[in-house]
Amino acid sequence: MGTQAASARPFSVTSEVGALRTVLLHRPGDELRRLTPRNNDSLLFDAIPWVERAQQEHDIFADVLRGRGVEVLLLADLLTETIRVSGAARIQGISGAVDARRLGHGLADELAGYLRTVPAPELAQILMSGMTFDELPFGQTSPGGATSLVRRMHHGHDFVIDPLPNLLFTRDSSFWVGRRVAITSLALPARMRETSLTDLIYAFHPRFLGVRRAYESHTAPIEGGDVLLLAPGVVAVGVGERTTPAGAEALARSLFEDDLAHTVLALPIAQTRATMHLDTVCTMVDTDAVVMYPAIQDSLCAFTIRKEDDGSVTMQGPDPFLPAAAKAMGIGKLRVIDTGLDGVTAEREQWDDGNNTLALAPGVVVAYERNEMTNARLTDSGIEVLPIPGSELGSGRGGPRCLSCPLSRDEV
Repeated sequence: MGTQAASARPFSVTSEVGALRTVLLHRPGDELRRLTPRNNDSLLFDAIPWVERAQQEHDIFADVLRGRGVEVLLLADLLTETIRVSGAARIQGISGAVDARRLGHGLADELAGYLRTVPAPELAQILMSGMTFDELPFGQTSPGGATSLVRRMHHGHDFVIDPLPNLLFTRDSSFWVGRRVAITSLALPARMRETSLTDLIYAFHPRFLGVRRAYESHTAPIEGGDVLLLAPGVVAVGVGERTTPAGAEALARSLFEDDLAHTVLALPIAQTRATMHLDTVCTMVDTDAVVMYPAIQDSLCAFTIRKEDDGSVTMQGPDPFLPAAAKAMGIGKLRVIDTGLDGVTAEREQWDDGNNTLALAPGVVVAYERNEMTNARLTDSGIEVLPIPGSELGSGRGGPRCLSCPLSRDEV
């Protein structure tokens, strides 16, 4: 938890590059250790083989942020505290994890009843890391187990509650626009429960009491990795497999209704391994600069959705992204720093993550140290690069921006 001074600071994010004050991270843990080739089929996650090293790298990342004066909140701590102070959060978390349609009503009722008695730290761990049939606290002769065909037909190593191995990507399940938080709608079924845990924290944790929503998770699919706050009032949204056109349109109208934005740029992006989210091809590194793959600079286009002064909504495009963005931002030109990777390399290797940087202030970014070419280009362009190791955290899974959800930034 933060200090009282930190607690008094209002959460607000209006850009990608304002000085970062508070951020939400998730330190990887047992939700990754528990994955095996036998039980990972439905979870769609490339397992991290060396979790301890990933934790060390994540700790270094968090320490770099703290060293720059950033308050780091950890999702596991917030979830534990939420369950401890709120009975409603406990019940809602259990309800989201125990699926009677999959387990059958008898087994589900007995498991839910047990979880209602579990101490907050243990329950938070179960909600994140899952539970196997072997770990059920009651035997097959219990009321719920004796007549459970589900239990008899599953192997002991199968999950009765699935772990959430993608939790470390805190950017995806929520993002902030102004003083409001947007709870996203994740496209993949294996990731849907991540949003429910994030929702619990924002709804019931004392740090977030009174925070209003900008977008609700029951709306059309949208993921935080596809959303860039280009400037106050200007939001770019990548549209593809993860974020749908309906999701981008719904977000735009929600932001317009709440006076959180005047322009939303919807950017169609190709859905390949190298470009799952918009921030895998483009992130902001200064108030007027982005880092991008060179292969996409000329092909990326945008549909401009704008709220006019009379309250009407207009749409135009598609137009080339860079000039459309500069016009919406009210600047002459949006500078581009390319990653130095050709299109073939970008297509083949997402692991580089050279353009997935996290800005700590205008012209100051965190990036993986292995991206030597891109980091050199950033430095030559006047951007200060704070390198961190990412041999296990990265490896095709995302860069520093993916691993962080800013809660508070200074205005720019």
